[in-house]
Amino acid sequence: MYFFKAIALFLLLLNSCIGFAESGNHQDVLKQLHLPDGFILSVYADNVPNARSLALGDNGVIFIGTAREGKVYAVQDSNNDGVAEQRYIIADNLNMPNGVAFKDGSLYVADINRILRFDHIIQQLANPPKPVVVYDQFPSDMHHGWKYLRFGPDNKLYTAVGAPCNICNPEKEIYASLVRLNPDGTDLEIIGRGIRNTVGFDWQPETNALFFTDNGRDYLGDDEPPDELNQWSVKGEHFGYPYCHGGEIADPEFAADKKCSQFTAPVWKFKAHIAALGLRFYQGKQFPVEYQNQLFVAQHGSWNRTVPQGYRVALIKFSHGKPVSEQDFISGWLTRDGKVLGRPVDILTLPDGSLLISDDKLGVIYKVSYQGKP
Repeated sequence: MYFFKAIALFLLLLNSCIGFAESGNHQDVLKQLHLPDGFILSVYADNVPNARSLALGDNGVIFIGTAREGKVYAVQDSNNDGVAEQRYIIADNLNMPNGVAFKDGSLYVADINRILRFDHIIQQLANPPKPVVVYDQFPSDMHHGWKYLRFGPDNKLYTAVGAPCNICNPEKEIYASLVRLNPDGTDLEIIGRGIRNTVGFDWQPETNALFFTDNGRDYLGDDEPPDELNQWSVKGEHFGYPYCHGGEIADPEFAADKKCSQFTAPVWKFKAHIAALGLRFYQGKQFPVEYQNQLFVAQHGSWNRTVPQGYRVALIKFSHGKPVSEQDFISGWLTRDGKVLGRPVDILTLPDGSLLISDDKLGVIYKVSYQGKP
């Protein structure tokens, strides 16, 4: 009996030490990250394992989807000190609930094959209601199965269904598509095709044009094909997968008699394998004016490249509505000796104009604030 109690105490102390080590590690990571002059990075919330997609609710509540954890979290900075001191588990044992969206008091969650809705959630954070099933007819494939979820300017829910493979030509038209549906789950329509795997999209201010990231196929080498930033314009538009990549690279297995000119080319090409995920046009008022309406993109980082790349938040500069350049906004999650300190996933603008960035490796949410140049 005493032996088992001793073991239990040892494990408790070990867990406690691990917690302290992780907390310290967060601060060590912050010291390694680089931002432009005048910007400050802090930890807004920790203890959010596998933190991925972000959604802003009422009263400053932030909802956080995960993938491998199967949980949906909510955090809140009630005293406005820049740190979320409250954390709630909204749902557990879900099937990769990556996507989260909030509208009219309800939280929408997308897991692999369905969309759920938690009504009046802000008033029930500590005791969440049972969800309502909005839609449950998506495929259940795990490969590229986790979904991003956003409400568009038309008040419809937008999500995507990835290809169930690295490279293939799926028989069912729902695969490799961008879709939208009404908030009650009716009138699902496929609006874009030939999209291998998008886990991030946003609408450009003023034009309401829809931009989305797409991750290129694997095993064509270290530097091909590029990851993509695409602009969707019309229903039925095809973006090339699996026939053409990056607007100009014919697939060696599937191109056959297809020509890249048949498909919509990306408006911007990222480096290969950087895993561009969440993106956000900046519309806050806190950052300098040169950041207004510019695009931040989380680059999760490569897993299949000889020399890793990505692991940063990039700034895509736009001019006259089109992307013209790419530069680092936050870097340092990948050290010079190849050690990975974190993996950014999604980006969210807070009402005060600061940014939140999720990191599914460390299980934290960072906050980026602008304090002015010294």
